[in-house]
Amino acid sequence: MSRVFEKYKDEDELKLWRKYLKGKDQEIREYFTIKYAPLVKYVAGKVAIGMPHNVEFDDLVSYGSFGLLDAIEKFDPNRDIKFKTYAMTRIRGAIFDELRSIDWIPRSIRQKARQIEEVISVLENRLGHTVEDEDIAREMGISTDELQTLLTQISGTSIVSLNDVWFMGDDNDQVSFIDTIESPENLNPDNLIEREEIKSVIVEAIKQLPDKEKKVIVLYYYEDLTLKEIGEVLEVTESRISQLHTKAIMRLRGKLIRMKNALKK
Repeated sequence: MSRVFEKYKDEDELKLWRKYLKGKDQEIREYFTIKYAPLVKYVAGKVAIGMPHNVEFDDLVSYGSFGLLDAIEKFDPNRDIKFKTYAMTRIRGAIFDELRSIDWIPRSIRQKARQIEEVISVLENRLGHTVEDEDIAREMGISTDELQTLLTQISGTSIVSLNDVWFMGDDNDQVSFIDTIESPENLNPDNLIEREEIKSVIVEAIKQLPDKEKKVIVLYYYEDLTLKEIGEVLEVTESRISQLHTKAIMRLRGKLIRMKNALKK
């Protein structure tokens, strides 16, 4: 264990954060980096589930380390949020930002994902209710087994970053999952009200998901369980949870796009 860690490990953490906020002391920064480094491996391990073999775990850890450093730099101890919660969102976001930049998803897989997402969106818009696998498969002219196979193939594309923008209003105001955790105190009251309205739209979209898909979203993004752990909770296989997650993300994207377009009219 490093000298810096030994120096600060018994001190009150809140006081340390406030001290770092004032002076950006590099020793304190090193202490927090060492203390919370295991979070990077934890998040990287969670993200790695369902990823194709060409995505290396060590690379995910490397990407996530930048997220931890960013979290330490930007964390405000005066907000009502634990650093661990804040850091995990930043770590996960940094990993997916880098994955997007290197375009790790094969084009054929992207095309399949867009096709299924579009079919779900069109069907639910046309029918006015949540559609089942049979409806999706019928519209695509394939069997439900073939649909399940496709969902498994594209599952890695749908693990969403908490930094992803989920909705943009007419005034170019953006809200992501991470905004539901961070406190945007620097915004004026009008912007705060608008963001709260957009967040409520996201919450409403989640509420409209089928029960199992809704549970997967809550357990994965808010309870921070792995897909394997969620499978144990819901008593289904990990691959089935991956499929449910993929469909849930596709439904959410479709719902939020339709809501956005409706507001523009």
